[in-house]
Formats: sequence, C-alpha cells, structure tokens
Amino acid sequence: MKKQDFLFILLVVVVFLPFFVSSAVYDWYKSFNAEHGMVMSFLKFAILSSLGEVLGLRISAGVYNRKGFGIIPRMVVWGILGMGINAAMIIFSKGVPQFMEYMGMANAAAIFTSDVMSLDKVWVALAISVTMNTIFAPVFMTFHKITDTHILMCGGSLKSLITPIPMTKIITGLNWNVQWNFVFKKTIPFFWYPAHTITFMLPPDMRVLFAALLGIVLGVLLAVAARK
Repeated sequence: MKKQDFLFILLVVVVFLPFFVSSAVYDWYKSFNAEHGMVMSFLKFAILSSLGEVLGLRISAGVYNRKGFGIIPRMVVWGILGMGINAAMIIFSKGVPQFMEYMGMANAAAIFTSDVMSLDKVWVALAISVTMNTIFAPVFMTFHKITDTHILMCGGSLKSLITPIPMTKIITGLNWNVQWNFVFKKTIPFFWYPAHTITFMLPPDMRVLFAALLGIVLGVLLAVAARK
C-alpha cells in the first residue's frame, strides 16, 4: 500500500463515517432522500460511481487521478446518468410486474411490493433485472463509454460538458470487441442480472443507493476490461 492509498481511504472514511455514527445526519439523509429522490440520485451516482472510476484508474494505471482524466466532468456525467438509472428502475419495476400479470402470473405486482420474501418475489425481481439490463443497460453502457471518451478528448476539462460530442467519430472508434465480448456478453448476464435482482428485492428507498454502490464495482470491471 502506498501513501496515496492511505490518503484515499482516509478521505472515504471522513466523507461517509458521519452517516454511520450520527443519527441526526442519517435522519437528514433519509428525509432528503424521500423528498428529493432525483437530486439524491444525482449525488449518489456522482460520488459513488465516480469513486468506482477512480478505483478503476488505480487498478489500470496505478494512480487515482492523472492529467486529462477529468474527475469533475465525470462526476457531473455520472450524476445525470444516475437520474436516468433511477427513472429506469422506477419504469421497469412498475411495468414488468404488470406485464407478468398480462402474461398470466397472478398478483405479480402485489407479490413484488410485499414485504414477505418468497420464491415468487425473487422470480419477479429477476424478471425486472433481466428486462432492464437487456433493454436499458447496453444503451447506457455505450453512452457512458462515449461520454468518457469525449471527456478524455477534451483533456478532462470542464469544457467537455458544453462541447458538442462528436458521436460519429467516437462511436466508430470504440473498441467494440471489448464492448461486446466483455461488457455486454459477460458483465450483463453474469454480474448485472444477479446484482440487480438483489437490488429489486431491497426496499424502494434503498435501491438507488445500492445501484450506485454497484457503480464502484462497474469501475473495477471496466478497469479489468481496459487492462485486457
């Protein structure tokens, strides 16, 4: 472990410890989260998922930051993507149980919203996860890769947030071999399907936070893909 690793761990502890040791801070978090879900989605993903990218950089390059990486632009992009993820989770968690009832599974919506754990609830949660990650995740992951590339092309500066993204140039230049054979074919079925099954079995107010925590894992997975 290097000095930078100790400093990184210290920073994480300083930021998150108050939520565990202070009931007042935690009560404020729960209240604000209930009243301003989209704002909290922005903040959770901006902080936690960016943390995952920083860890990914540490794994792939041996440092937590470097010139052109653009931590602030990445945090802003992650925040915006986080709001989209929150919206997707609401849409799919409402729509898929209704579709399952349409296809013949009686009371799928009631089973999913029940506090009682059952095999049927696991089945509904799995169906939501598979549907969301099959339809939404590939688009999300590709767009996220595009924005990351755009930030790097802009040298990690804040102007990347207001500079038009050269979509054609970036899309044609992506490493589709890694994107398809690793990101899509391996991480989605072997990690995201089961991970988000767990997510949808949690209480609604915990799902976005857990999904944002999974963003840390995403950073590590992308770092592994970069090394490959």
